[in-house]
Amino acid sequence: MTVSVELLPESGLREAIGVLVRIVETAGALIIFIGAVWAFARFAAALLRGRGQAGGFNRIRLTLGRFLALGLEFQLAGDVLRTAVAPSFTEIGQLAAIAAIRTALNFFLGREIAQERAEVAADQSEERKAGPRPAEGAR
Repeated sequence: MTVSVELLPESGLREAIGVLVRIVETAGALIIFIGAVWAFARFAAALLRGRGQAGGFNRIRLTLGRFLALGLEFQLAGDVLRTAVAPSFTEIGQLAAIAAIRTALNFFLGREIAQERAEVAADQSEERKAGPRPAEGAR
């Protein structure tokens, strides 16, 4: 005769993980939202100041890309948590498809971030080589 003691029944574990999934996915959505609001505010400020320089926009895009990449990682973590308890083959297949899509998004986003970072660094290097600009009105 074997006695088995369940610390937490599967239904209770599923409920607990459901709460954790909602928390993690909410965190991911908030990160993306905050990044989008921040980027829009910086973009609007740059337009209002009349500094429509590519370098400024590249910095904004670079930071927004970082927010997006981090938010997508949280979303993927939520998907992994969702399938943590006795997943079916259908759930595993769905997780694989979601993970593949999000991984591809992160890959291309990471590549774009690297390109933007290189452009920003090149712009800063050119600005240093050019030296200080004369004040407007001074000739």
